[in-house]
Formats: sequence, structure tokens, C-alpha cells
Amino acid sequence: MTQKDKKAAFSIYLYLGALFITSLVVSNLIFQKFFHWAPFGDVTIFGAPLFELSVGILPYPITFLITDLISEVYGKKKANQVVTAGIFASFFSMGIILLAIYSTAIPASPIDDATFSKVFGLSPLGVLASMLAYLAAQYIDISIYHFWKRVTQGKMLWLRNNFSTFSSQLIDTVTVVGLLCLFGVLPWDKFYGLVISGVLFKIIIALLDTPLLYLFVYLMRKRFNLKIGEEISLD
Repeated sequence: MTQKDKKAAFSIYLYLGALFITSLVVSNLIFQKFFHWAPFGDVTIFGAPLFELSVGILPYPITFLITDLISEVYGKKKANQVVTAGIFASFFSMGIILLAIYSTAIPASPIDDATFSKVFGLSPLGVLASMLAYLAAQYIDISIYHFWKRVTQGKMLWLRNNFSTFSSQLIDTVTVVGLLCLFGVLPWDKFYGLVISGVLFKIIIALLDTPLLYLFVYLMRKRFNLKIGEEISLD
């Protein structure tokens, strides 16, 4: 690979990392608003409406698509680095928000303290549960992805993409809902319904993003003349 190609590959990696971190931070900022998506009508599972979800789930699948793309093109090490950077950015942004909450608004401020706290007053337990679940899910997703990549010798992209995402999203959903129930944020009688609803939604999104992964991997392989299973080294 020429020096020019290496610079281009590094630039793409930086942009992917930026998209990943933005999606993760935004999901934590907006998670307090909930919506109801009813493509199958008013279905209830264990007392919880199907697909009654936090809007924080909307940018979440993007993070798994990006880590799968980075895993495929740049390797496991670079994918893990992006995840670690995302966790750092999330906690850093939470710290800034807390500082802003404790800063008293002046009388002429367009947004008063009560309104600001209502919108950005993130539940510490909710954020902790989300971060612990996310951390476990992303590292497991990357590990499973590379396990199947070795087993299939770089072929069957759809298999490792979906198997890794399905497994990690199940772990993520069970962990975050379980921790929220354990901390008393959610009632235990909603556990099974929320887990099933969250996992089904994430599986649907994962299936929909598979063609996008194929497209992006194809473009990257064509741009950098990569063979199947070959990765770009940025070191």
C-alpha cells in the first residue's frame, strides 16, 4: 500500500470513529424520551407493549455497523480502540452535562434551571447501566465477529455480521434492563417484555443493515485492493 493510500485509509478510520462516538454520545443524551413503533399492531409481551422503546436506541445500531466495518477492514485492535474511545467520550460528556446542571442560570437565560435539568438531568443509574451493558456488548460483538471471520476464512460476511450483532445485542439488552430493574429504576414485572421487545427491534435493524455492510466493505476493498479477509494495517 502506498503512503497516499495509507493516509486515505487513516482518514476514513478517523471519520468512522467520529461517527461511532457521536452516535454513542447522542444515544445517552436522548435516551429519556420514549416512543412506540407498532408495525404489527398493538401487541403486548409480558405486559409491555411491543416496540415501546427509548429514542436512544435509534443511533445504537449505527455503532455496531461501524465496529463491524472497522473489524472487517482494519482489524480487531482498531475496533476495540474505537469502543474504548467511545466509552471515554461518553463519560466525559456526562461530566460536562453535570457541571452545566449545577451551574445556576441567570434570570435572563432562555432556558431556566428546572427545564434544563428536566431535559439533561440524566439518571446516574441509567447511564451506568447503559455504559456497563454497552461495554460488554461491544467487546463481545468484536470478539464473536473475529471468531467467525477466522472460522469462515474471511468469507460469509453476512454470517459474522449477524451472529455477532444478535449475540451482543441480546447481552446488551438483558444487561441494561436487568441493571435498571436491580437499581429500582424499572419494575421487575416489565423485565421480560422489555428484553424481548428490545432484542426483536435490534435484530430487525441488524438484518436491515447487512446490505449496507456489504456495500461499504465492497467499496473499501475496491479502493484499497484488498483480498477477502485482508485487513489494512495503520501501525
